[in-house]
Amino acid sequence: MPQPPQEQNPPGITSEMEPRPDHGEGTYTGSGRLIGKRALITGADSGIGKAVAIAYAREGADVLITYLEQEEEDARDTARWVEEAGRKAVLVAGDLTDPQHCREVIAKAVDELGGIDVLVSNAAYQMTRTAIEDIPDDEWDHTLATNLSAMFHLCKAAVPHMQPGASIIGSSSVNSDAPQPTLLAYAATKAAIANFIASLAQLLGERGIRANSVAPGPVWTPLIPATMPGEQVESFGGNSPLGRPGQPAELAPVYVLLASDEGSYVSGARIAVTGGKPIL
Repeated sequence: MPQPPQEQNPPGITSEMEPRPDHGEGTYTGSGRLIGKRALITGADSGIGKAVAIAYAREGADVLITYLEQEEEDARDTARWVEEAGRKAVLVAGDLTDPQHCREVIAKAVDELGGIDVLVSNAAYQMTRTAIEDIPDDEWDHTLATNLSAMFHLCKAAVPHMQPGASIIGSSSVNSDAPQPTLLAYAATKAAIANFIASLAQLLGERGIRANSVAPGPVWTPLIPATMPGEQVESFGGNSPLGRPGQPAELAPVYVLLASDEGSYVSGARIAVTGGKPIL
């Protein structure tokens, strides 16, 4: 069933979406796969990041949640679900396009959680543009800084605090393999994330730290009504082989696997969760 046409101002708020996304609030059941782990998830106020935070907490992990100040309402709701699972939630607002803020986020995780076992670089920005001339220079720079450079600065600061068995997970996209032309800047960063993670896995292998990326297809998150015209929102996800957009809750199990000791020999991978569209 298509979504009603709707638009929001970036970065978008969950409470204004129709229908509301499913983050696994009422469905995800943990089985102790992340007991004792300490996770940092960027962009965990909503969408995929929120679903991952809920799943991680129910699997036994403490979670640090980063978000923009405009997303305070959503971030506090994520923290509530983490705490209801009996785990510690740490909230950090700020702009990850600032390298110093990235370093401060890592320092906060080390201080508040006692270390970092899992880093999920998930925060992202996109905007629909129908011509390259329509992409403002500052929007191009902002997209690269948010999606790609922030991951570099976070990883660079986090790795010295990580022990063998730690895991780094980047959120790539089906656009890394089959770029949507109207998401030119976003698609370019998502291809770069997959490549960055593939290189990082090889750099960190001797330290026993794993690095992987997840490539979602169309997923129903606030980013969609905040960055696409209403008529595109209405048909969003309908062209996937499964005929619908994914829900954030449907991504979380893959992030759990990659963070868990069950994924101990999975490194350098890009895992597709696309509703049937192959990534080859």
